Amino acid sequence: MADDKSKRDFRDRNKISADDDYEVNYFALQNNITPEQVRELIRKHGNDRATLTAAAKALPAQ
Repeated sequence: MADDKSKRDFRDRNKISADDDYEVNYFALQNNITPEQVRELIRKHGNDRATLTAAAKALPAQ
């Protein structure tokens, strides 16, 4: 059965919510950083996923 196109949410998949623990933890695992580092990057750079990915890759290796 096809997806119901009338049932759409309005979340922006290109943004990461600092308030959503699941999103923060998932992004942290994807980029091999801690959730605290993710929240700090969001404070410094905003919540755009592409910008945060670039900033996470620029962090020194642990």
